[in-house]
Amino acid sequence: MEETWAHRADLAETAINDRHAQAVWSIPRTNLAVVSWPPTSKEKLFVHWHYWWQAHYLDCLVDAALRNNTKVRRARIADTMRGIRLRNLSQLTKNRYYDDKAWLALAMGRAENLKKVKVHKRLGSLQRNIREGVDPTIGVLPWREGETFLNVPSNGPGAIMLARMGRINEARHIVNWIYDHLVDDDGFIMDGIRMRMDGPEIVKAIHPYCQGVVLGACLEIALALREKAGLSSLERIDTVQEAELAADMMHYITSIRGLVQAVATGMATPSGVINWKTGDGDGGLFKGILVRYLADVAVRLPGDSPANRATKKLAARMVVASAESVWEHRLEVDGLPIFGSDWTADARLPHNYGFGPNTLGEKVGIIRVAERDLSVQLSGWMLLEACARVTKYQSEEG
Repeated sequence: MEETWAHRADLAETAINDRHAQAVWSIPRTNLAVVSWPPTSKEKLFVHWHYWWQAHYLDCLVDAALRNNTKVRRARIADTMRGIRLRNLSQLTKNRYYDDKAWLALAMGRAENLKKVKVHKRLGSLQRNIREGVDPTIGVLPWREGETFLNVPSNGPGAIMLARMGRINEARHIVNWIYDHLVDDDGFIMDGIRMRMDGPEIVKAIHPYCQGVVLGACLEIALALREKAGLSSLERIDTVQEAELAADMMHYITSIRGLVQAVATGMATPSGVINWKTGDGDGGLFKGILVRYLADVAVRLPGDSPANRATKKLAARMVVASAESVWEHRLEVDGLPIFGSDWTADARLPHNYGFGPNTLGEKVGIIRVAERDLSVQLSGWMLLEACARVTKYQSEEG
């Protein structure tokens, strides 16, 4: 089973690299993913390129290299980091959106941990820029520079980044703020808070990726606290400090358990397929991000209690069931997969009819095919990488 999903993830990687990967303006040793397939002329020229989509493309490239760290994969990762910097036309910090920058910092941080991949000199300045963006009075990130909207899409990946940098207290502050203000009656994480002149206004929208990044942040914090306490098991707590750290750790583990259960109850079919409607554009990435962090829970959450083992099993079940459904409903073009936007329905064949100037299709407002977007295909690739990781872990654990 493990080999099957690794092979399918390879096919997803090949599909996206064959259809989307391209040098930036024909400059050697650069790479970016064209944002749609089939592309328009403007898309091929990277007039439209989407900074944060490229961050997730880089993350997927790292996923593949973690399965099998080849010279070709390492070269593509290096070329993609170079391509993002070139197309941004300035430093990587030149972007008003903190969520965009946090996603790229996470992807580059993971790339940096690969063997034989050089440390990217710009990662540190990107991380500093994000930390400097934290609102000094509230201690959380705004959505973008000069903005009074404080949202989970910026703060979730921001907290994961901080935790991975060892800045646990800063990460905890952000996650605690989210739990203090943005949990709805069903246990879901809401989008954010707009700070208005007449008081805060909660934006109650529910998105899959908000659940995913909070899972990821809680997990990084819990594991860091566990390591700090030197705990191999909660049965061996010998000091007051260990007891305090263990209590803090359990707070975040309890949050993980509750959130995984909420996702299983409210965002998945009875068989475990994530079926929240997200559409095309930016939304195309939302389910993929959720399953990335569900896989993280399935693999990395300590299995030292019945409740944790049940949570790991439930997270794994959603990843595998979703991957099975997406694979079953895929299309194939030239032997390579096209993944559906809706993970419970057949994928549709992408086209770019109606995207040229002055066409009848444009005039009558022809409906977009979501499968055309890189974001949708990246979610499918992310899902297969998540499934390959989970099934490998399950086979190793027996």
